Amino acid sequence: MIEAKADVQGLDSLRRYVHESLCRHENLVADQFELEITPLTRLGALCGLQFLLRGPRSVRLGAVWASEHNLLYLYDARGERFHKEKLASRFVVQLEKERS
Repeated sequence: MIEAKADVQGLDSLRRYVHESLCRHENLVADQFELEITPLTRLGALCGLQFLLRGPRSVRLGAVWASEHNLLYLYDARGERFHKEKLASRFVVQLEKERS
């Protein structure tokens, strides 16, 4: 069952929520590890975001936000999904165009 719990209002809020959730799951101090964000595109249009947190001793945690269904998937250090959540609010993320 998927419950809408997180009240995420935009990209900054989503980034904070993912960072805190991943750190809490692996008992990491959030201030010591940064979160990388990669846009996911399909036919040139944004379809989601991939989050990567690199922890100590080569620990890698991840998350994927699927924008079409507004679902957030969280993955542990083994790459196994430990949480799936439908976000309470929808929002739009715009990709910045590359400058030539």
